[in-house]
Amino acid sequence: MRIGKAAAGSKSSTTTKLVFICVALLGGFLLVDLLWASSSSSSSSFNWALPTSNVLVFPNHTLPKAKKDGDAGSQRILSATFADLPAPQLKWEKMATSPVPRLDGAALQISDLLFVFAGYGTIDHVHSHVDIYNFTANSWGGTFDMPKEMAHSHLGMVTDGRYIYVVTGQYGPQCRGPTARNFVLDTETKQWQDLPPLPVPRYAPATQLLRGRLHVMGGSKENRHTPGLEHWSIAVKDGKALETEWRTEIPIPRGGPHRACVVFDDRLYVFGGQEGDFMAKPGSPIFKCSRRNEVVYDDVYMLDDDMKWKVLPPMPKPDSHIEFAWAIVNRSLVIVGGTTEKHPNTKKMTLVGEIFQFQFDTQKWKVIGKLPYRVKTTLVGFWNGWLYFTSGQRDKGPDDPAPRKVIGEMWRTKLKLL
Repeated sequence: MRIGKAAAGSKSSTTTKLVFICVALLGGFLLVDLLWASSSSSSSSFNWALPTSNVLVFPNHTLPKAKKDGDAGSQRILSATFADLPAPQLKWEKMATSPVPRLDGAALQISDLLFVFAGYGTIDHVHSHVDIYNFTANSWGGTFDMPKEMAHSHLGMVTDGRYIYVVTGQYGPQCRGPTARNFVLDTETKQWQDLPPLPVPRYAPATQLLRGRLHVMGGSKENRHTPGLEHWSIAVKDGKALETEWRTEIPIPRGGPHRACVVFDDRLYVFGGQEGDFMAKPGSPIFKCSRRNEVVYDDVYMLDDDMKWKVLPPMPKPDSHIEFAWAIVNRSLVIVGGTTEKHPNTKKMTLVGEIFQFQFDTQKWKVIGKLPYRVKTTLVGFWNGWLYFTSGQRDKGPDDPAPRKVIGEMWRTKLKLL
């Protein structure tokens, strides 16, 4: 009996040891598997967010097909739309900073003065005054107030050399509604007058003077997101409207805000822009901004002698937030910075860090230089061979093109166009 009991005890002990060994082995395998999975997941996440600044992709070239995540040596090749384009390095000089930082402000140059209007200081604060930069003295001065009823951002604006015509725009901070109110500023007397209101309000419409008429087209509709195609004009002279109502003109082929609009050799051109924009969050008492889908485009249109739209060669990359980011130099248009299509992985807005040149005679584009950093809604002037820009919202750093800080810095570079 004792021998049987000993054998039974020995058998029970052996079974217990085997159970512990199996449990230990199973635990070890689970731990190794967990560590491997964690390592794999971390590596995959890193590849997904890999910066593209070290990958140079030229436009209109066939791109290699990206391998699936987890494939050996996988690397995501992004379209050139999202990458910085090759461009010459320019020597930039930092000048006097603006009295206030500005995003979505407006600016127009008359002689050696840059009149800078409105804009966001922060998402909850908008400016309601004008600052003046003197290119000859390279200094700021001459601040004065805007009318209380005038929009604070997303303005349409143009000058005839003395009078500045200010059209519609957003009234207030965050994503508040637009106003149809229009004004004209006499830059010599600093006096404001009313203009007839637009038929309906718009955000950031393309605005120009052509053959004695003030033209307003595109922009976003009252909800801030839906592109507007409407095009109106009204006769003006010496800061006064010669008509009481706006006239309907041929619609613009593609609607939306934040595009450059210029007149050269008696022809009107429209460059870039976007469809869609931030909207006010439904029910928000402060009209809190809520992001919606945006499509940035590279389209270029010209209004010909028969008042019909003609399609011209596209920009080097889609570009928006450039309504006051341009200057006409010799027989070329120079566009500074902006925003392009959102990053396909992070879904964040991507800023532009290049300067583009459009030659009116040849209708050809060049990338002529790099900015000190990527930046949108720049306010641009040109004087005595110097290209200036101020304000806007800059990137997070050399390896991150997403927007971050609203700035008031003023920079200049000596520009020689071929």
